[in-house]
Amino acid sequence: MSGELLIRGGFVIDPDTRFEGVADVLVRDGAIAGVGDFSGTGAAEVIDASGLTVLPGLVDLHVHMRDPGQTWKEDLASVGRAAARGGVTSLLAMPNTAPPADTAERVLDIERRAVREAGVHVYQSASITLGMEGKELVDIDGICGSGALAFSEDGKSVMNPVLMRRAMLKIRERGALICDHCEDIGMVEGGVMNADANAERLGLPGITNSVEDTIAARDVILAAETGARIHLCHCSTAGSAVIVRAAKAAGARVTAEVCPHHFILSSDDIPGDDANFKMNPPLRSAADVKALREGLRDGTFEVISTDHAPHSAEEKAKGFRGSPFGIVGIETSAALTYTELVLPGILTLMQMAEKMSRNPAEILGIPGGSLRAGAPADIAVFDFSNPYRIDPAEFASKGRNTPFAGREVYGRTRLTVAAGKIVFREKT
Repeated sequence: MSGELLIRGGFVIDPDTRFEGVADVLVRDGAIAGVGDFSGTGAAEVIDASGLTVLPGLVDLHVHMRDPGQTWKEDLASVGRAAARGGVTSLLAMPNTAPPADTAERVLDIERRAVREAGVHVYQSASITLGMEGKELVDIDGICGSGALAFSEDGKSVMNPVLMRRAMLKIRERGALICDHCEDIGMVEGGVMNADANAERLGLPGITNSVEDTIAARDVILAAETGARIHLCHCSTAGSAVIVRAAKAAGARVTAEVCPHHFILSSDDIPGDDANFKMNPPLRSAADVKALREGLRDGTFEVISTDHAPHSAEEKAKGFRGSPFGIVGIETSAALTYTELVLPGILTLMQMAEKMSRNPAEILGIPGGSLRAGAPADIAVFDFSNPYRIDPAEFASKGRNTPFAGREVYGRTRLTVAAGKIVFREKT
């Protein structure tokens, strides 16, 4: 039938309905028409997915788009292409653009332009304070009235606890989410990597775990007191796992994420003064990596996000002391998660789909994470059978700054569908 798309014979994983098995997925008018046997359907286009795995499109709660203001690093079109190439159909953009997304008008401008330019669903978070200066709250009512779903000061913390508490109370009233970057800036003291023997070996100033843990503890306490919904970004320490577990036990409305670089790499993996290994929070110890993996396994951490942060090659060529923090990740997150967590048996494929699709969609309150009939046709098709090596030269992102160049992984994206439209198809 004209206008229909049939993805035939793939191994389908749906964390919403809990369906798991070989089936067809039929798309009609931008929505899922059904999962089952549609061999007799005369769809306008048929995709042979035999031997491949079909998931709901991934939802990334932590992306730095660089648009507006730093579009030489990334823009709406390039981040959309990168997301699609990684199987990501929805993303939450952080507000630390230039200027910051600190008004309803700026949030709406980005989201409206994204409809035309990105190809995937883009949700823009707003900053918590004006100019991200930590002095005065933004117009939370006005921003929420424009449809914004989340607030974040990502890239820094709101250091004034009185101001943060006021923000939580107001954001809670509006039913929005706080995405919390936990970093006590006064304790950083010029650090550029984890404070450990590796920093001493490289002669670099270190960042202690307490830089993260003190703000994580403060903010979950404030969240428990105010009733705010808080989502801890890019958790990197064993202490964060302890804090999140305790907060949940105390009734706080807290969720949390881990990024692939933090559950895979430790400071032991830093080969030298290579800023492709410089991110904030930094790569921690092997013990922290183990604790993060356990937290993902036992459900302490509900979400896997990327903290996708593109920078130019020139910026990243300045070493740990002179380069900005951040790496790209939106094109490699699925393959890294499957290779490092699913293949070793730490997570099942269903749990991976939950943490990368269903859970983040539910936390943000957006459609997604489902292949149920009537759900938006946001779909990702992966080849988890054949290995490949990560090659930054193939990235759709303008950024090439990854510590995973040359790493062998399983999980190449073969097809991505957003709102019923094919936005990425692997060339064969």
